[in-house]
Amino acid sequence: MNAPFITYDSKAVLKEILDVNSKLIKGSEALMDVNEVDVGTTPKDLVYEQDKLKLYHYKSTVPTTCKVPTLIIYALVNRQYMLDLQPDRSFVKKLLENGMDLYILDWGYPTKADRYVTLDDHINVYMNDCVDHIRKSTGHSKINLMGICQGGTFCTMFSAIYPEKIKNLVTLVTPIDFSGKDGLLFRWSKDMNIDALVDTYGVIPGDFLNSGFTMLMPFALNIGKYTGMLDIVEDKDKLMNFLRMEKWIFDSPAQAGETLRQFIKDMYQENKLVKGTLMIGDKSVNLKNITMPLLNIYAISDHIVPPASTKPLNDLVSSTDKELYEFKGGHIGVFVGGKSQKELAPAISGWLHKRDDETSATPVAPKAKSASPKAAK
Repeated sequence: MNAPFITYDSKAVLKEILDVNSKLIKGSEALMDVNEVDVGTTPKDLVYEQDKLKLYHYKSTVPTTCKVPTLIIYALVNRQYMLDLQPDRSFVKKLLENGMDLYILDWGYPTKADRYVTLDDHINVYMNDCVDHIRKSTGHSKINLMGICQGGTFCTMFSAIYPEKIKNLVTLVTPIDFSGKDGLLFRWSKDMNIDALVDTYGVIPGDFLNSGFTMLMPFALNIGKYTGMLDIVEDKDKLMNFLRMEKWIFDSPAQAGETLRQFIKDMYQENKLVKGTLMIGDKSVNLKNITMPLLNIYAISDHIVPPASTKPLNDLVSSTDKELYEFKGGHIGVFVGGKSQKELAPAISGWLHKRDDETSATPVAPKAKSASPKAAK
């Protein structure tokens, strides 16, 4: 059978080619005007640092109406400025506008010298020292913790070990129950030979891990977004937002080998947090020790941390004041989407305001600074 004869409208084809060329020319002109891709622009002060870690306190242009300070903990695998990516769509700025007193922890960029830094160091030294610094400097015996993704898992661990230091716990798109196989990342991690990986690299390169994340949605993260770029390349503001996201995606810190080894084995492969058998250093992590109010937020379309991994936390804690909040979006949309600014940030702020009182504003006794992981190794 002969192949069907296909006719082309030469004028339409020529017009489309000319339109694409015009967009590319204007886009190249816009790119030439870009001197720097600005991210994390909300003003903040460096108030504490230890090894590569930095603790920042955000400045606000409105009165602080939520008196108990809130410390934000982000995941190790990407940079925390995702929460302050665009000036017009900043999760941090929206929380500040709603009267929050915000601190954020910057984990920094691990190097080969950090291969033996452990999960114990992250939870019982770094996080503990930052929490104590805020408690001492503000006079509050308890503070709020807000954890994002893996940072939420860290906050959950910390709250179980040190419940006396935490007023309210907020977790966003946080993996807790690692027994499921809904997400590709969960299936990969269960079969990963993490010992071979860590023993080979010591400190796992960020590019290595980033390539795994882009494979979770290969078309959307590798091809689709660049073809879609043609639709925005003439718009300077939209182009800058695209470049900010690109900067964040490829700004992946390396991972301290021993920290990643324990996280993969104890979480993804053995699910110890849910089973109640997890040890962080010499501290047992019992989720029943969490009695403070809990706001647990999951994204219904999350392909990185499936809702089935997040939702069980509410049944595992002893808190009587606890809420499970469903966000209609994906893992990244929780922070950068317009709905996040209009709905989620005000909801979190409102929830914390209702649980804000002066009972936590009591003097904090000074304590000796924890031994630095560097000094201990």
